Amino acid sequence: MNIKERNAFLSTLFCLVFLISGKLLMAFAYPFFPLIFILAIISGGWKQTFEGISELIHEKTLNVDLLMALAAIGACLIGNWFEGAMLTFIFCLSGALEEYATNKSTKEITALMKVAPKEALKVVAGEHITVPVEALKLHDHVFVPKGTAVPIDGEMLAASSIDEAAITGEAVPVEKNPGDEVFGGTINVGQAFTLAVTKTSNDTLFSQILRLVENAQKEQSATATFIEKIENGYVKIVLIAVPLMIFATHFLLGWSFTESFYRGMVLLVVASPCALVASATPATLAAISNGAKHGILFKSGKTLEKLADLQAISFDKTGTLTQGKPRVTNYKIFSADPLIPRILYSMERQSTHPLAIAIAKFFEKEKSLDLQVEEKAGMGLETVYFDQTWRLGKPTEKQMQQPLIAQWHNEGKTVVVLTHDEKLVALIGLMDLPKPFTKEIIAYFDNQAVQTVMLTGDNHGAASFVAQQLGLNAFHSGLLPADKTALVKQQQESYPVNAMVGDGINDAPALATASIGIAMGEGTDVAMEVSDMVLMKNDLTKLMYSHRLAKKMKRIVRQNILFSLSVILLLIASNFLQFLTLPLGVIGHEGSTILVILNGLRMLIPLKELTHNKAEKCTACPLYQAAS
Repeated sequence: MNIKERNAFLSTLFCLVFLISGKLLMAFAYPFFPLIFILAIISGGWKQTFEGISELIHEKTLNVDLLMALAAIGACLIGNWFEGAMLTFIFCLSGALEEYATNKSTKEITALMKVAPKEALKVVAGEHITVPVEALKLHDHVFVPKGTAVPIDGEMLAASSIDEAAITGEAVPVEKNPGDEVFGGTINVGQAFTLAVTKTSNDTLFSQILRLVENAQKEQSATATFIEKIENGYVKIVLIAVPLMIFATHFLLGWSFTESFYRGMVLLVVASPCALVASATPATLAAISNGAKHGILFKSGKTLEKLADLQAISFDKTGTLTQGKPRVTNYKIFSADPLIPRILYSMERQSTHPLAIAIAKFFEKEKSLDLQVEEKAGMGLETVYFDQTWRLGKPTEKQMQQPLIAQWHNEGKTVVVLTHDEKLVALIGLMDLPKPFTKEIIAYFDNQAVQTVMLTGDNHGAASFVAQQLGLNAFHSGLLPADKTALVKQQQESYPVNAMVGDGINDAPALATASIGIAMGEGTDVAMEVSDMVLMKNDLTKLMYSHRLAKKMKRIVRQNILFSLSVILLLIASNFLQFLTLPLGVIGHEGSTILVILNGLRMLIPLKELTHNKAEKCTACPLYQAAS
């Protein structure tokens, strides 16, 4: 509990003590009981009254705090000391709960900040020297003991297991090898290791996350901003309506002045828009914190509101819809020679080309042969084994006429051929496969009536095949960055609220142009900088989670607004019918505020995510079935 939260609850406690004491003294007819009620009003209402007066003086605006203060004073003026003190107590209790709700929604960020270490063990001449994290420079070596937080972003110099839950929301530790990137704020759950610093403390991914979420919590949603704007005008209307009601009911309806004044004070309480003001902000803050806990960073509450009304979404292909690296999907041999797979593995394992790495992985269970492999420019790899020549590379123009090669090529696959003394003996088809669950995610948005489009610079064949397998509504291939931007602009004419999902520098202009730019967290810094939200892992299931989160927030905010307006109208009508007492008015008004706040806090409850296991992932798409 922070200082503001503690002070709010202490004020409420003191107010309650004085309220009970005053009631007891009044019951025993002690003449100084009004003094105790005044102490209750001062202890419970000084903070809100001070803030209301300060806002009136400095910002020339009126808020609900002043209405409550005036209502309490008015109740005391007509001798309703207990009612005035009770009003102050419930209003103070409501404020304390709102403070608690706001702090509850920001605790995920506070927890993140506590995880970030302040000091690091710098390696100097073989010794470990404790230094402030801010003092670390690029290329410094830092020692990270087992069980401690990684102090700064860097490159692993030894293998270990890292818990990245604070960054990505993923509970399972990630195995890191030498050369892999490690992020500050994550936890070393494996063996102690040393890293080489790659970013200064202000530029780490962890620092970027904190800045993004803190800024998001400061920037209100469009609904919250609108409610805040009308608050000043609404309060003015109430302040004008109260004296009009007092004089109108007294002179026109013949009510006694005491009754008219009492009803005016009740109107001052029940017409106050406390619940309406609290309808959006607690729910928005809670949704932002929920997203941060699950590795989704929203840069503002406005992004969440837009996401709930999403009409179209465009995806980059490579690294966003697909894994970003080729995988063997087809293998065909035209000879029963058992040497073929061993030749393939032995030749490709000597190359660092992405296609070679994929093929070598596919045949990794084969025994290696001791081959002298030569790379022929424009042809591929060649080796001689027992006076027989083996060539491995892309098909020649003549070989492209082979039906299976032509078919695979039309499907967008990269084809590699193996020849033995100029005779075709094997074909391998490779493709950049979709990520796990991608088909389910596209189906989800399709069910939500959201248009799904793929924008890629890849060739037509590859784009067409991926779009068909995933069930996308449309696709565009062979695009430059400017083409993607133009298509996103064109899409906005038919779908005003659209989104773009990407991870590269070439996606940045389109991300900035779309209504909602969504960057993949393992993408480039530029993409993250211009986007409106970031998925910290390259996990598109988080995109589906964020959309459901936004729609839930929209429902809750709507519920809160309708409920708060209904309660205000009901209480005002009851007051005019003269059967609503001030205490009941206070309970109805402040009770509705408390319920609205608690309803907003439901946004902290995690949504149910996809629970398929890894084995199920691989059977979700026909491409995986082909590859296996």
